[in-house]
Amino acid sequence: MEKSVFTRDYQTLLRHLRQARKESGLTQTELGQRLGQTQTFVSKCERGERRLDAIELRAFCLAMDTSVIQFLQALETELAAAAK
Repeated sequence: MEKSVFTRDYQTLLRHLRQARKESGLTQTELGQRLGQTQTFVSKCERGERRLDAIELRAFCLAMDTSVIQFLQALETELAAAAK
């Protein structure tokens, strides 16, 4: 089984993460500050070099003033459409 960070689905998640940050009007530096992390940390997460777990994804969403439920619903909609 291929590691999930290399799958098309995980790449879609990363694209949604970057898009949510940009839509919230935050730079990587600003998001990192909200998370208590560095810009490099945010960049590595957005590029898939560092894998996010569910709790970290929730923290990202909260820091971007986004509901994790809304984030995941949008992700699921795109993933389901791509699977057809």
